Amino acid sequence: MEDIDRSGFGTAGRDGPSLEDGPPIDRIESVFAVYEVQREDGRLVYYGDPLTHPERVMRELWAAFREHGYDAELETRHGEYVLVAEPTSVGIDGIPWTNLVLLLATVCSTLFAGAFWYQLDPFADPATIWRAWPFTAAILGVLGVHEMGHYVMSRYHQVDASLPYFIPVPTLIGTMGAVIKMKGRMPDRKALFDIGVAGPLAGLVATVVVTVIGLHLPPVAVSETVVQNPDAIRIELGYPPLLELLAAGFDRPLYRNDPTMGVNPVVIGAWVGMFVTFLNLIPVGQLDGGHILRAMVGDYQETIAALVPGALFALAGYLYYFREYSINTVFVWILWGLLATLFASMGAATPIRDDQLGSGRLLLGILTFGVGLLCFMPVPVMIVD
Repeated sequence: MEDIDRSGFGTAGRDGPSLEDGPPIDRIESVFAVYEVQREDGRLVYYGDPLTHPERVMRELWAAFREHGYDAELETRHGEYVLVAEPTSVGIDGIPWTNLVLLLATVCSTLFAGAFWYQLDPFADPATIWRAWPFTAAILGVLGVHEMGHYVMSRYHQVDASLPYFIPVPTLIGTMGAVIKMKGRMPDRKALFDIGVAGPLAGLVATVVVTVIGLHLPPVAVSETVVQNPDAIRIELGYPPLLELLAAGFDRPLYRNDPTMGVNPVVIGAWVGMFVTFLNLIPVGQLDGGHILRAMVGDYQETIAALVPGALFALAGYLYYFREYSINTVFVWILWGLLATLFASMGAATPIRDDQLGSGRLLLGILTFGVGLLCFMPVPVMIVD
């Protein structure tokens, strides 16, 4: 235990952080009566009793601790209230090996997946996967820009965040996307909104650029052998309104009804960006849409989030029973209904200062959700025998 000096200084001559590293003790005791202080692995731990509601304690003290380089959190241990102050670090410590290894693995998995979109056979000739590099560049470009939008805005608001972690998975596109990890709590609604909205908007700009490039690249011809093979399985992608609008605006075909021709795989990479944008804007939990809506409407977000899983299950039921799509086709919405239920149960991020947003951010939030609807497609993928 550390002796408490009411002027704000702790015992001298000890290793690690001291009371003098944190806010003055009288500032803390204006809302939290301290009776013991300990140091644990670089953290300052204050045992005491809140003099007001615990949420108000954090609103009052969070900024004071941040000024001294700490991120504070109020918790309970064995029935006692504990104010834990951990040193903040919003930079990158050392070489991010995990991020780099996952990035390299995702490059390989997307090259392998892209080879099939280019009508190549990586099993017969593995070296041909390198010809799929534009597909990989498109996928990693739109996903990377999306996550870097979150990262840059996190740094702007001094919220600790990791670099993107790409997720390599042997699927039709070779990846399950990318995520960043954020530590600590959001300082206010503005930070929550800005960090949440930056990813979809940045990713959408990259997606539009990739779409335009892909639409102007030559299409991929399907071999006559595949076209004439009665046992061949054809994969059809649903095109969202945004992709349809861009194709119409630049007068470029999408080869929807031509089994001998397909869009350039770079367009498929843009399609991934649009689909990821829509999924991330589902307003539940700590998805981007959950962050944005929580910042816009406060606790009402929980009510809206509770309705989302039912809407996704209803969409799956409508497509299956009334449009007669196969269970394989509608399973994506069943899966996301389950995920939305999980995310909603975990709750949204709660900012320290829960003040109202300005009208400018509210309008931007509405616009962002509107653009997200342009990325929606009721049937994303359909496998046709």
